[in-house]
Amino acid sequence: MEDIEKFESVIGYTFKDKKLIHQALSHSSYANERKNPGGSNERLEFLGDSVLSIVVSEHLYTHLTHIAEGELTKLRASLVCEKSLHVFAQQIQLGKYLLLGKGEENTGGRERPSILADAFEAVIAAVYLDGGLEAARKHILRFLPEDLQHQKKPAFNDFKTILQEIVQKNPEEKVEYNLVGEEGPDHNKRFVVEVCLNSNVIGRGKGRSKKEAEQLAAKEALELMGYEAQ
Repeated sequence: MEDIEKFESVIGYTFKDKKLIHQALSHSSYANERKNPGGSNERLEFLGDSVLSIVVSEHLYTHLTHIAEGELTKLRASLVCEKSLHVFAQQIQLGKYLLLGKGEENTGGRERPSILADAFEAVIAAVYLDGGLEAARKHILRFLPEDLQHQKKPAFNDFKTILQEIVQKNPEEKVEYNLVGEEGPDHNKRFVVEVCLNSNVIGRGKGRSKKEAEQLAAKEALELMGYEAQ
């Protein structure tokens, strides 16, 4: 409880329901060791990803009225990618407050970008469920750079965005990413994701985080389409 109060002080938000922030800080390795898989932050991460996307999208739409949709999509991708979320998480020393299993603790889990990025999204969801969208928006916006127009583009190819830009030229087409498997122990897990176009699998990727697996699935799909992904 003391650590939770310290974390609340760091993020400037006090939870009415302490169970939410406890769950947001609980990695699956910690929950599994205590035989309580449902107590991990994975479901909160799923919700937090969506809340983050809508808040960032609305902010960019409202404040960058002169920028076209394609550029807004790329800018949003650079702000919500794992690399950026890792940086945001470091700003609040999120790794210090995580609840990890022994294996993850002993292999540097507190500093692992994928774990920190996922936990950052889980905290967003916890704030959203506890205090509503306005509380979540206030929490998220403190991390966004003031000069958004000159925000650096990601140093890597965002294959998901590239694939989406190609597909959206045909409005009837729909792209979906599905988690189809998990491999390995909690401290060295690999996620397997398939990307589908109108229910047809067009790419498959495996990575240390779901985001990485989605990017690699999109990369394979682009290569299938003849796009030379770097």
